[in-house]
Amino acid sequence: MPRATNAVASRKRRKKMIKAAKGYRGRRSKLFRYAKNAVMKALVYNYRDRKNRKRNFRMLWQLRINAAARANGLTYSRFMEGLKAAGIGLDRKVLADLAVTDEAAFKAVFDQAKTALEAKRAAAAKATAAA
Repeated sequence: MPRATNAVASRKRRKKMIKAAKGYRGRRSKLFRYAKNAVMKALVYNYRDRKNRKRNFRMLWQLRINAAARANGLTYSRFMEGLKAAGIGLDRKVLADLAVTDEAAFKAVFDQAKTALEAKRAAAAKATAAA
């Protein structure tokens, strides 16, 4: 009696891997052994780079906000402190977009943040003087 190899399932599994490797160069798209390695590596890179993309965009937004804030006379960290003091809940993505596309709107937000920051500093100075 011949042994059962479950050839249908094995072929299906291998064809699925070869199909996933479509577009790869050379044997990586033709041979199961190499295609499997290439697809697994691609999935690892895919997972890692989804995280890295978020990191890179946040860095880009911070750079753009910092450049716009410094052009108006504050550093990035002081500007963000002023936003928090003013109770403005805009995220970095929106702020960076304003800084690049609509300088007047960014300047309005900046002025509010700067006013709130100065008020916070004055209150802190007053509290230390009273103590």
